[in-house]
Amino acid sequence: MATLLTAQQQEERSGAEVVHGAEECFRHSIELLEELGFPMGVLPLKDLEECGRVRETGFVWMRQKAPYEHYFVGTGTRVSYATEAMAYVEKGKMKRMSGIKSKQIFIWVPITERSLESGGEKIYFKTPMGIGKTFPATAFMTDEEKEKLVETEKVEEQ
Repeated sequence: MATLLTAQQQEERSGAEVVHGAEECFRHSIELLEELGFPMGVLPLKDLEECGRVRETGFVWMRQKAPYEHYFVGTGTRVSYATEAMAYVEKGKMKRMSGIKSKQIFIWVPITERSLESGGEKIYFKTPMGIGKTFPATAFMTDEEKEKLVETEKVEEQ
């Protein structure tokens, strides 16, 4: 399915590495999260159709078949992902994010930035109003990542 892009969107995506299909997009998104230092569960998108990245500017986007809501048990937070989520990324940070909202009490609040803090042990989420919340990175780790963390801690104790 082709998406009509504005001239600005076309310019932002100029020179992008683009992948299509659920399997390739999943692999691409995991590689991106690992490169940035974020846990793999921080972007639980479903049915990805297209992922793109412009390395020179850090611009990335991920398009899925339909909007998706996810409940993060570790934070008690419901998050909504639009059909397309975009951001500018660099090591330990995603900024100028769009397409992601968090439900706070009774309203949906856009999340515009997330960054790693305390040596990667915490993730700070920021809204357009400059207000934010910090959560432990473990709240967004997959079971596999948590197992590796426990193993690493056991080795360090010895």
